[in-house]
Amino acid sequence: MKKFKRCQSCGMPLNKDPKGSGTNTDGSKNNMYCSYCFEKGKFLQPDITLDEMETLVREKMKEMGMPGFMARLLTMGTSKLERWKK
Repeated sequence: MKKFKRCQSCGMPLNKDPKGSGTNTDGSKNNMYCSYCFEKGKFLQPDITLDEMETLVREKMKEMGMPGFMARLLTMGTSKLERWKK
């Protein structure tokens, strides 16, 4: 299985995840998703849309002190992540 550097749902660098990554149903580490998006083999927000995810991530970045234009720039690639590919 391919190893990802970023969460394939929200785009967060997996090396910044305090838990290291999300987990599969058996409790093993999931190498695609972060612990904020994926736990015990399921998405924590299964019904969130791409637009809602981009907004959520942008707002979180701004809360952390990132300028709005930079947060917008960093979320532009969200649609290319595995979860959002059609």
